Amino acid sequence: MLNRVVLVGRLTRDPELRYTPNGVAVANFTLAVNRPFSNQQGEREADFINCVVWRKQAENVANYLKKGSLAGVDGRIQTRSYDNNEGRRVFVTEVMAESVQFLEPRGSQSQGGSNVDNFGGGSPNNPMGGNDFGQQSGGSGRQSGGFSEDPFANDGKPIDISDDDLPF
Repeated sequence: MLNRVVLVGRLTRDPELRYTPNGVAVANFTLAVNRPFSNQQGEREADFINCVVWRKQAENVANYLKKGSLAGVDGRIQTRSYDNNEGRRVFVTEVMAESVQFLEPRGSQSQGGSNVDNFGGGSPNNPMGGNDFGQQSGGSGRQSGGFSEDPFANDGKPIDISDDDLPF
């Protein structure tokens, strides 16, 4: 049998970190996951899914994720039950996270909606830095990396290919 869950969503509240009597870390959080369709009023609905993560990953989640953080969860569904104060049996379904991926750079929510840290000194067109391969530099018609605009452009010369070069 297969029990596998993959989710991407935003935390609805800060993770709650606790420790078992044996000192094992466990964190609980709720992930809001958008449904892929709209309701009859044209509004997108979301499912709110309780997740549990253990050990070092739980400490990382508690330290680096907060309400509104975008996260990916890979795990399995687990159901448990308990008797509440009124004597009624309560069933709980949770995702036991085996892996939690942080899908936004650290501090991106406090930057006013920018999802990219500008550590590389990049331009607005290329915020990650490095070469702007799509940008012209000077009037030479060459890229900043020294490459021609189109490496497959036909310069008017016939292509020299022998029969040994063909794969068929």
